[in-house]
Amino acid sequence: MSYKNAVSVFPAGLLKAMQRYIDGEYIYIPRKAESKKRWGEVKNSRQYIQERNEIILSQYQEGLSVEDIACCNYLSPKTIYKILADMKSQC
Repeated sequence: MSYKNAVSVFPAGLLKAMQRYIDGEYIYIPRKAESKKRWGEVKNSRQYIQERNEIILSQYQEGLSVEDIACCNYLSPKTIYKILADMKSQC
């Protein structure tokens, strides 16, 4: 999210009207519903995590212990169990 100067964005009349309600403070203007992006779409985080989880599942199916998988992926064993449960429910 970036900040823009209202003087350069809004017409003078609208800016004066807004200043009656909020003068010199920050205001957040939410995106339109059709412009919203789902989590992970901008930087491909969703795809990266899905691929990582598929690798974790295959490591588990190959016989690696949960502790070894956790160590290799810098995650806790509890997180590995959650990922495995989620991946198994997707199948």
